[in-house]
Amino acid sequence: MIDLKTLEDFKAGKISEEQLLNMLKAAPFEDLGYANIDYHRKLRQGENEIIYGQGKTAEQIVGIVDNMTAHGLENILITRLSKQVFDEIAGRINAVYYESARIAVANPKETKKVGKVAIVSGGTSDLPVCEEAAVTLETLGNAVTRVYDVGVSGLHRLLAHLDEITDANVVIAVAGMEGALASVLGGLVSCPVIGVPTSVGYGANFEGLSALLAMLNSCASGVTVVNIDNGFGAGYFASMINKAVCKNK
Repeated sequence: MIDLKTLEDFKAGKISEEQLLNMLKAAPFEDLGYANIDYHRKLRQGENEIIYGQGKTAEQIVGIVDNMTAHGLENILITRLSKQVFDEIAGRINAVYYESARIAVANPKETKKVGKVAIVSGGTSDLPVCEEAAVTLETLGNAVTRVYDVGVSGLHRLLAHLDEITDANVVIAVAGMEGALASVLGGLVSCPVIGVPTSVGYGANFEGLSALLAMLNSCASGVTVVNIDNGFGAGYFASMINKAVCKNK
């Protein structure tokens, strides 16, 4: 991977012109036949490429991780990974698995946690989506506060945690059913709220569509919405906001 250290090594004569040229040729991406790994992703966006595990074979995931490891990458997120597939790859790569989040982190390394993101859930059934967001955030170096099972059917539960929620730079509202939690939080906090509709609910919930439409039609300002059950997307977006806030303080 080409980074500032690589250029400094070239300037210092530690890397030859031929070596640098070969690195530049391979730098943008590497074609494994079944995957094109984007090694400029961190330079452009600040984070490594994420591996979406669902639909990939154990062999493909191991191949991608091995290649990324050879390039010195750490804290490689593998999302939507089943326990069955993780068990197949566990002895072949260095990784930890978060079963509730369905996420594995390859080449894990402790990182400094900055800022604060609050993840608020309507119910306990929303926890897998919440944890997908939480593990994503923590792996990317964000401090996370979890406030779970405080849905609007018992508003006093939410209000009891208001101080720690309003102290966050970003709030992620995770809810199924009618998805009202995002609007309620949007009216209580001064920071951005990311609504995550979940597929939790009965028949007319339409597997999360009712919560999605409710959040998209929120009357509260400052609410944005990701796709149904997309805890990873919410976590990644919240990380970008949180780090931008910390950088500008």
